[in-house]
Amino acid sequence: MTIPTLETERLILRAIDPERDLDAWAAAMADEETVRYIGGKTMNRAESWRNMAMVMGHWDIRGYGFFSVEEKATGRWVGRVGPWFPEGWPEPEVGWTIIREHWGKGYGAEAGRASIDYARDVLGWTRVIHAILEGNLGSAALAEKLGSTKQREVQGLGGVTEDTVWIYGQQLV
Repeated sequence: MTIPTLETERLILRAIDPERDLDAWAAAMADEETVRYIGGKTMNRAESWRNMAMVMGHWDIRGYGFFSVEEKATGRWVGRVGPWFPEGWPEPEVGWTIIREHWGKGYGAEAGRASIDYARDVLGWTRVIHAILEGNLGSAALAEKLGSTKQREVQGLGGVTEDTVWIYGQQLV
């Protein structure tokens, strides 16, 4: 499978490359603030590698998935953003994890918009959600910036949490 590369003004969204991305990925997954709302458990390097492999495998199972996101200017890894729909999810999602050093730069919105456009234009999605753990005000604000609104709450999310999850979403036209 050929994974496309998407470009925005400041970012490149590309296939995950374990040799190139693992150090930054593992640092992100070891940071308590970064993982606070994506399962809440920090990971060591070996766990991060397995997490990366799982995310990469989503491409083979669904034909789409998270992209590694890097700054055009520096080549530095920003995070992972993209469309996905793991078992137990209520609907297909565009999700994001941006590493802490890049919070507040607008990268989540830039990569999120590119991913939503890809989901609509290439994958043919007519609707997208963002599953956000209760209390994650930063992701809720990002979802709203991307044009989504809070639509409902669900209790628990497919093997990730038993806690309340806010479902933000929008129709794609």
